[in-house]
Amino acid sequence: MEKAAFFSDKIKHIFTFERLFLLVFLVAIVLRFWHLDLKLFHHDEAIHSWFSFTLLTKGTWIYDPSYHGPFLYYITAGMFSLFGASDLVARLAPALFGTLLIPLVYCIYRLGYITKAQTLVVALFLAISPDMVYFSRFLRHDIFMLFFTMLLLVALLYYFERGQLRYVLIGALAAGGALCCKEEMPFILLIFITFFGFAIWRKRISLPPQWKYDLLIGLLVITAVLVAFYSAFGMHPETLVGQNFQVNTTGWYQAVDHWVSMSDEQRLGGPFYFYIPLYLLYEVPIFLLAIVGTLQFIVTDSGLILAGRRLKNWISTRQFELSVGDLAATSRDQLKCSRTASYKSDFFFQLCIYWMILTMAFYAYVGEKVPWLIIHQLLPMSFVAVYKLNWQKVAFALIGCLFLALMTWHVAFIPADINEPIVQVQNSEDLRSVMGIIDNSSHVVLASQDYWPLPWYYRGDRWNKITFYGQKEDIATLTAEHPDTIILHDAESYDSIPGYDKQTYKLDYWFSFYDNQDRLLDYYFHRDGTMGSINLDVFTRDR
Repeated sequence: MEKAAFFSDKIKHIFTFERLFLLVFLVAIVLRFWHLDLKLFHHDEAIHSWFSFTLLTKGTWIYDPSYHGPFLYYITAGMFSLFGASDLVARLAPALFGTLLIPLVYCIYRLGYITKAQTLVVALFLAISPDMVYFSRFLRHDIFMLFFTMLLLVALLYYFERGQLRYVLIGALAAGGALCCKEEMPFILLIFITFFGFAIWRKRISLPPQWKYDLLIGLLVITAVLVAFYSAFGMHPETLVGQNFQVNTTGWYQAVDHWVSMSDEQRLGGPFYFYIPLYLLYEVPIFLLAIVGTLQFIVTDSGLILAGRRLKNWISTRQFELSVGDLAATSRDQLKCSRTASYKSDFFFQLCIYWMILTMAFYAYVGEKVPWLIIHQLLPMSFVAVYKLNWQKVAFALIGCLFLALMTWHVAFIPADINEPIVQVQNSEDLRSVMGIIDNSSHVVLASQDYWPLPWYYRGDRWNKITFYGQKEDIATLTAEHPDTIILHDAESYDSIPGYDKQTYKLDYWFSFYDNQDRLLDYYFHRDGTMGSINLDVFTRDR
């Protein structure tokens, strides 16, 4: 017995909460930074990198809602200026911001809103989630917006706890940064404003005496951030005031007009339940635990009613005097802390459930359905998943993490084309062969309307060897200068070109529901089958 007790104490001494959290953080770092350039750029990544490179080399950028806000372009251009332009460098900032989500979970724990066990499980979920890892290794705006959203939440919680201006400044910078990322951020702000506004009205939280002054400072900081970035630091003031002061030419008007029309058009549409299958494909343990947590809160605990009672009890403890003479003062303090912790926990999980449900409803309604939008729903869901965490839930979560780790390895670390919806439209690894052919050619003719990411990979002087036509041309035109290589879209090509050998390569690919709809269960376990693709016919001159 003594040996067993000694061994148990030794384990507890080694595996402290802080060390376990640090271990999870290190896992997150490795998964986000290891071999960042393993896969070719996605179509969108190539465009974003190209714009960032142009910003760095030519100093030109102007807001276009089709390509979202300026933050990504400026930070990526900054990375290029420090480390040079490459696929790996372009993904450094997303990997960093995705990693920094983990310490922010610890900040929430330090305020007492979640327990040590809840903190470790949430951190582990965010560290190894397939979607979180995949889109932290991916140059899109979403991971930046997600980080700023989390930072804003932390700043708000700290401000309502401590009432210090520093947290207003942090929150304002976070809100400004998020608004410089994507156009749906105002909706996320509305979620926080309505929840905390209702909590203030119901006297569940209180504002410090100087809150009006703090609010004014915060709004000024947000405005300054938006003005600086969206005007391209003064280069394009018309984005803010419009050309000739016309409202319909301002950036905010264009953003609303463009994305409302895109949502109505459903260019990348899908059913309202579009994201549910993605959760079942990649995030099963988080999704199921979040359902259980939500039901526990609403049904078992009667949610709002219980929270109100706990609030009343918590307030009463401030004037509570125990009549039992032999109850020590420390016991009274412990009781008060316990009731405070219960109230804070209920408050925080109400926020997370509200946040989760509204984001899921919002993205279900929006006509544009793309896989990277899942991370905005997954963040609050990861917190809801650890509500009322007990040993059964912990065991299920840890077993479920094996599934998460397996899927993360599959989608992020296999250097091959994968038949997965998470890739949306991913550039094929076949392009490495195509670029090898281009590299070994002195003159290349490119006659296709589909050609990205080639402008990124042959940026600058490297593009000089390429004669570009945006569509199919006749054979005489294509061969006039006797190029070494001719590249055409396979749907607008020739069966043969005299003097050239023909080979077909995939340009990009995607998961095809229609080709797999009759074998969905088989697909779920094997992740194989037919993929959709856009192909290039590559004609190389006979040697």
